[in-house]
Amino acid sequence: MGRVLITGASGLLGRALMQEFQGATGWEVLGLAYSRAGGSLKKVDLRDPAAVRETVQEFKPDVLIHSAAQRRPDVVEKDEEATRVLNVDVTRTVAQAAVDVGAFLVFISTDYVFDGKSPPHKVTDPPNPLNKYGISKLAGERTALEVAKDGAVLRVPILYGPIETVDESAVTVLFSAVQNSEKTAKMSDYERRYPTHVGDIAVVCRQLAEKRLQDPSLLGVFHWSGDEEMTKYTMAVTMAEVFNLPSSHLLADKEPSGGAPRPYNAHLDVSRLQELGIGKTRPFKESIKEVLQPFLKK
Repeated sequence: MGRVLITGASGLLGRALMQEFQGATGWEVLGLAYSRAGGSLKKVDLRDPAAVRETVQEFKPDVLIHSAAQRRPDVVEKDEEATRVLNVDVTRTVAQAAVDVGAFLVFISTDYVFDGKSPPHKVTDPPNPLNKYGISKLAGERTALEVAKDGAVLRVPILYGPIETVDESAVTVLFSAVQNSEKTAKMSDYERRYPTHVGDIAVVCRQLAEKRLQDPSLLGVFHWSGDEEMTKYTMAVTMAEVFNLPSSHLLADKEPSGGAPRPYNAHLDVSRLQELGIGKTRPFKESIKEVLQPFLKK
């Protein structure tokens, strides 16, 4: 098929992207990382434009998936400048490097560009982010498509998948409180979320890349998401269920979450990709059990 370069390749989504493309026939893959660069990953500081340009020029990818970002909304609220550098300035550098070698850019974005007031949100709906994370990712989207005019933005919701530590995902981090049944834990039962496995996003990225290599008119904004509406409370209760753990210590909090303001229901309409024959969705119950099994306290 061609060559794909993946930024943020040591992260939760990045590792799934690496695995998906490496397991598919005909793809040559290069993954970039910085703080966790190891194994076959190339260590590149994306904040260094010369290093990015040199790496991309040398590898000459057909597809460049930019998944490196500051993803944690509460961290973003506290450090706006560092977030802007990573989510906007770096995106400009990466997008320009893609354009210079004629690569198809895929910028990974978020459902948090929406205010969550009129779900499901279509790719044509006007964004209205409620927090600084959403604002920075929307600025990144606009930068990406302004520089790489024939590029793509893929918006995704809350992600989970094979983790290195339980706090690596906003889904799996709940498991610590689930397992600590001695202590009552309030869990948000307000915001509607659609937990999505990174392996499904990786399949979608590969399918989109393969379709695009055959059809250069494929560009713009795309959405992919799991289809099960949950709250952090119902996710936690499901985790308890699959491992036959008690859940009476988990308390449903019906109030909006504290910290950075979050959309009530930012459900993404995925019909554009479905109409292209692109997509994969795995059930939450079976998948979360598989992901958390290694972290179950004996």
